[in-house]
Amino acid sequence: MPQLTQEELSAFLPHAGAMRLIDRVESWDATTIRCRTRSHHDSANPLRQGTRLEAVTGLEYAAQAMGVHVGLLNRTQSTDGLIGYVGGLRDVVIGVDRLDECPAELTIEATRLLEGDHSFMYQFAISSGGQDVMTGRASIFLKYVYS
Repeated sequence: MPQLTQEELSAFLPHAGAMRLIDRVESWDATTIRCRTRSHHDSANPLRQGTRLEAVTGLEYAAQAMGVHVGLLNRTQSTDGLIGYVGGLRDVVIGVDRLDECPAELTIEATRLLEGDHSFMYQFAISSGGQDVMTGRASIFLKYVYS
């Protein structure tokens, strides 16, 4: 499938500005998405604590990749009032202390393992320059929220 730029990602993520952490979608298909970003080097990254970007914030990077994947696969359905939530995490392994110390761009890969009624389970992996940054599984739930 074609690559997507950060601007094109706005259709699939409610995040705006610096909180949209993914720079581009490199590839995707019915089960897998591969994204890349350098936002972990951005001094204006809203997840920073002072000058540090803790490794645990990689969970938000993975969640955004999964959210984009769900959106890409459901483009024909209305998303008005639809919010995605991370419902659970399993087998998370963090291989670095800080994301901002990863010199290369981050590669975020997510593979859909299961799909239910408005729920999904993904396996995800984040790497940087061939180094494992984070791996794990996440359950994603979609819920309609009305104002």
